[in-house]
Amino acid sequence: MTNLTVQTPDLVSDFPKRGMPVTIITGFLGSGKTTLLNQILKNRQDLKVAVLVNEFGDINIDSQLLISTENDMVELSNGCICCTINEGLVDAVYRVLEREDRIDCMVIETTGVADPLPIILTFLGTELRDLTSLDSVLTVVDSETFTTDHFDSEAALKQVAFADIVLMNKTDLAPSEKVEELEAYIRTVKEGARILHSEYGEVPLPLILGVGLTQADLFESFETEEKHENHEHHHEHHHHGHHSTHLDNDGFVSLSFQSDRPFDLHKFQEFLTEEMPCDVFRAKGILWFKESPMRHIFQLSGARYELNAYEWLTPPKNQLVVIGRNLDTAQIREQLNNCLV
Repeated sequence: MTNLTVQTPDLVSDFPKRGMPVTIITGFLGSGKTTLLNQILKNRQDLKVAVLVNEFGDINIDSQLLISTENDMVELSNGCICCTINEGLVDAVYRVLEREDRIDCMVIETTGVADPLPIILTFLGTELRDLTSLDSVLTVVDSETFTTDHFDSEAALKQVAFADIVLMNKTDLAPSEKVEELEAYIRTVKEGARILHSEYGEVPLPLILGVGLTQADLFESFETEEKHENHEHHHEHHHHGHHSTHLDNDGFVSLSFQSDRPFDLHKFQEFLTEEMPCDVFRAKGILWFKESPMRHIFQLSGARYELNAYEWLTPPKNQLVVIGRNLDTAQIREQLNNCLV
């Protein structure tokens, strides 16, 4: 087990000198990607990490949830992952590469319903391949809720299929038989992937950063295919604006809600327990309740939710993102408005 105690300075010296290492973190809604990012930022020691976050929805809430890392974080402007991230992503990567401060590695968090392939090909099939080095694709899996037909989502399967590392997170919440079955299933989807177990996204950084696990040559056939598809679908993508095809196929909907009025705590709790559709898979936000002077960070994943209270550093307001399948957004918006004071 001595390899688990490698010191971060050794990790820094092990990074290749040419091409900034890039780790892509993907994983289904609520699997714990932001928690893992926080662990990386908290335990990075001397490692200078640039984090690129691209939120699903109109409000970039993750940047407020992350541990403050103003100098180390470059944030992407919002956009759906299929069509708009490539332009925005390349620009953001250049902004990191052009900084005078030394940056050791870059970590990119995709949205929970993203197919990671377009991002992988951005690093392997554009001029970025000469400036960066794709280190690994790390997929976070919620060991408690992930099933073999996970929400019938093509994206969830692709996230595992393209993974170099699968982090089975929340193993403390799942029975050991479920964890073993899931691990066996993951091995059938991606043979040879490095499988790690974690609680709260805690994992020794030398096991996930600077590992050099991505085999670029495996993606050459995808590059040709992708270029052909992009040519075929150019008009369709332009027409749809930022709607991605796999999102439409999977039926996912995102609702963003903001208000300068506080919620009534009891009404909001009633909404959560009595009214919220069971097809809501994920919700998160910063909430303001009439009954409390505190700023509440709200996280919902499946049937579980938690509220943590902090001091307000800005004028109070409500910001909430709800993600699910085939949702009646007008009805949810009306229900949330009814919870306001």
